[in-house]
Amino acid sequence: MEEPSPELLESYTRLLDLVRSGAADTRPALSQRTGLGRTAITQRTTTLLDAGLLEEGELNPSTGGRQARTLRFRKNAGRLLTAELGATSFTAGVTDLMGTVLTMTHRDCDIARGPDPVLTEVEATLDTLLAELGDTPKDVWGIGLGLPGPVEFATARPSEPPIMPGWNNYPVRERLVAHYDAPVWVDNEVNLLCLGELRTPGLPGELGDLLYVKIGTGIGAGISHGGQLHRGAQGCAGDIGHAAVSDDSSVVCRCGKTGCLEAVAGGAALARDGEELARSGESPALAAVLNAQGTITAADVTAAAGAGDHHAVQLMVNAGRRIGAMLATMVNFYNPSTILLGGKIAGAGDLFLATIRETIYRRSLPLSTRELRIEKARLGEEGGLVGAAYMVLDELFSVRHFGKWLHAGSPNGLSGMHGTNGFRAGVAAV
Repeated sequence: MEEPSPELLESYTRLLDLVRSGAADTRPALSQRTGLGRTAITQRTTTLLDAGLLEEGELNPSTGGRQARTLRFRKNAGRLLTAELGATSFTAGVTDLMGTVLTMTHRDCDIARGPDPVLTEVEATLDTLLAELGDTPKDVWGIGLGLPGPVEFATARPSEPPIMPGWNNYPVRERLVAHYDAPVWVDNEVNLLCLGELRTPGLPGELGDLLYVKIGTGIGAGISHGGQLHRGAQGCAGDIGHAAVSDDSSVVCRCGKTGCLEAVAGGAALARDGEELARSGESPALAAVLNAQGTITAADVTAAAGAGDHHAVQLMVNAGRRIGAMLATMVNFYNPSTILLGGKIAGAGDLFLATIRETIYRRSLPLSTRELRIEKARLGEEGGLVGAAYMVLDELFSVRHFGKWLHAGSPNGLSGMHGTNGFRAGVAAV
């Protein structure tokens, strides 16, 4: 069947977006919101009903005229498989077509093991979660994956990721397509965390121009402008962890360069410096941990700081100042309305966050911070999964891709349908 025109596809995606968001749930309401006449609305909703994307519900109460039957988006018509991979673990889940996480799990897994063993474990985990819901691979509409390194979004391939040996230019999309026979999109994990915060309905406040900063083993940022994710020309915008903040050539980052922000203030840096304190005996608390378990982690440093260990507190304060200084530069350059801080280290305690806030306000221009909000990320462990789901939904319902599967009623089996859309589906004028 011939693919609908771009103008007609824009109308379909607009109508679907209105119903999915709850902004309009009857044909008269859709007509009012779009300006389309009754005949046009009837034709378009009939196509969407026939495709199995919408379903009719009960009659609305009469307001003096003919009762209008409600329309609902069929959020359970398919499933999305999502996973967020970090340096030392991954989170995997299954969502419905509204991006709601139905089931999820967390697994310890070292990304440095390489793509084949890591993705084999991710696939097995997703297969188990899907089966536990009573669904099959035929129900999968798309797969969204976040990786802890630079990703060329158009090709879904990692590009020289510093902490991912063996992953450079690995065909992640092709690997997952072969396993699931469904479309696949891959992005940097922090972009997905940012997207999840941007698009989750029901969260308080308008985020506007958002800067999402993840502080974990490494440090990265996701950037949005006007509610839209900004990936940059090749997809590596926001990689602040490898911005130079020190002239100390003895501090070598995992990327091979010296003086990078994450090399002096990330979780790996805290663990390294904490172990030095333990071995020197300057921190009795950390020395006791080292004797007990043979190593020091960033979590050990934050726990010691929380217990009042002076040297651990100083490490956290120094890291907070480094990060705050970099974010002050971002604030002066980009002028975001909101900064959200996420990741394990961001949850280290009030002193760490207060240090970051104080440094940002002290080093930024007054105008750029006059209405700036600096808060903890609102979504928990599922934030990356929600963002991965919205990434897939944006692509599936974009004008670029929607027409390729509309009449089939599902994108399953259309694994060659890839590329990137230029804008979020559902926001174009009808």
